Amino acid sequence: MNTGPAATNNPAASSAPTSANSAVAKTATAIVNIASLVTNDPSLGDGSALGLIQDAAVVIDGDRVVWVGETSRTPATDNRVDAGGRAVIPGFVDSHSHLVFAGDRTAEFNARMSGQAYAAGGIRTTVAATRAASDEALSANVARFMAEALRQGTTTFETKSGYGLTVEDEARALRIAAEHTDEVTYLGAHIVSPDYADDPAAYVELVTGEMLDACAPHARWVDVFCEKGAFDGDQARAILTAGKAKGLHPRVHANQLTYGPGVQLAVELDAASADHCTHLTDADVDALASGNTVATLLPGAEFSTRAQWPNARRLLDAGVTVALSTDCNPGSSFTSSVPFCIALAVRDMGMTPDEAVWSATAGGAAALRRTDVGRLTVGSRADLTVLDAPSHVHLAYRPGVPLVAEVWRKGVRTV
Repeated sequence: MNTGPAATNNPAASSAPTSANSAVAKTATAIVNIASLVTNDPSLGDGSALGLIQDAAVVIDGDRVVWVGETSRTPATDNRVDAGGRAVIPGFVDSHSHLVFAGDRTAEFNARMSGQAYAAGGIRTTVAATRAASDEALSANVARFMAEALRQGTTTFETKSGYGLTVEDEARALRIAAEHTDEVTYLGAHIVSPDYADDPAAYVELVTGEMLDACAPHARWVDVFCEKGAFDGDQARAILTAGKAKGLHPRVHANQLTYGPGVQLAVELDAASADHCTHLTDADVDALASGNTVATLLPGAEFSTRAQWPNARRLLDAGVTVALSTDCNPGSSFTSSVPFCIALAVRDMGMTPDEAVWSATAGGAAALRRTDVGRLTVGSRADLTVLDAPSHVHLAYRPGVPLVAEVWRKGVRTV
């Protein structure tokens, strides 16, 4: 399993101790009696990619992990929390979602489940509803879905614009997103705006010009839907290159519906992730294996569109770093549940339970070029998901069962 690309500087990260022998303050909090602890550090525990420690403990000071190891060796602290023989894993890192929207596409889903094919054009329905919604309604929607995800163990969220497709509506979507997360993505290039249906070139000019100028201050990332029915390779290159010139780092919706140039363009431009990766040639896989771009797989989309499953086994065997994410959106993957996506990945995409959990935690962090989340080692952010089960394997073993018993985010129990 590839451990992912090196992280870039991120304002959300902060310096922290790096030695397992760092002094532990008496006022720290120790979570003890953990049946199995996933650290995602292969130098710990059983030496696997998950760095599993049995009968484990984690010590938290402020928003950071300051010690991990066996319960019997836990440093003395004033505060101790008994995990009761439950498993603990890092909080999930959901590196791909579309939460700034209004409206509902139940009718479209019902039609699709009744035999109609999925196509990119359904996004227009959400665009109309989102433009008509108030800022307050959109913000409340984002908060609701993030809270829903947090209850299911997700502690780091990325989310995108893409349902406004005007300068004003894209900028306000990003402003709203930034109120809820540091991981904000400019996706003015979701589809060609209905207002420019007869002049796609003019819309690309808008996305790379006035709209980019208005949106860049509110975002960390730039994304494009490189797909038939959305943007071709040349248009995608122009959009991503313009975003890079404004200081935004690329991500790409790539190769979801058909074979195309998206994956190789993502690797060429050092995109943090190529997302979907359903239709891949050998050259696409080779490019991902040789580059720093993470292949983010979104099984909720295949589940909700009855589409071909991505072949995770092929990617992993080639040495590609793989992330799992929800793609939470109202049209093609209306789920905020990473555990659900883990179960799908194990059942239908050729992943082992260990690989799926790693990809939903450390893999998601790699897709955001983060090293402070997605793992539980000294210096990492204290984001923990406590499972009402003795092992992380139960996430796939017991699909659909609400196994998340507690969630700690930045050192504070929030669920």
